[in-house]
Amino acid sequence: MLTYLVIVLAIAAVGGVVLALKVFAGQLAPWSLSIVHALLGAAGLVMLIMLVLEGSGDTRLTAALGLLVVAALGGFYLASIHIKNTVAPKNVVLIHAGVAVAGFLTLLSLFF
Repeated sequence: MLTYLVIVLAIAAVGGVVLALKVFAGQLAPWSLSIVHALLGAAGLVMLIMLVLEGSGDTRLTAALGLLVVAALGGFYLASIHIKNTVAPKNVVLIHAGVAVAGFLTLLSLFF
């Protein structure tokens, strides 16, 4: 299941890059892509929670979960800004992306 989890989150990350590029261009990101990004991220979180609850014993899973939950909270904040038809602050986008990448890399470390 870890492989599927990484694939789901990688696809979400590609969408996140496109969303970030829109924000850095000063444009409002498309809602459809924002929703797909959020749904894939949520699906990845559910998969990760299931892995943690299975009790594999690797603390990197729990660390990745913590980081990705923080990233998801940042995503909720960004969505609240998006709902107001306002372009998100670039620094918040960078923090959200940075924490998400850290969580993703933590998951990838399980393969090595």
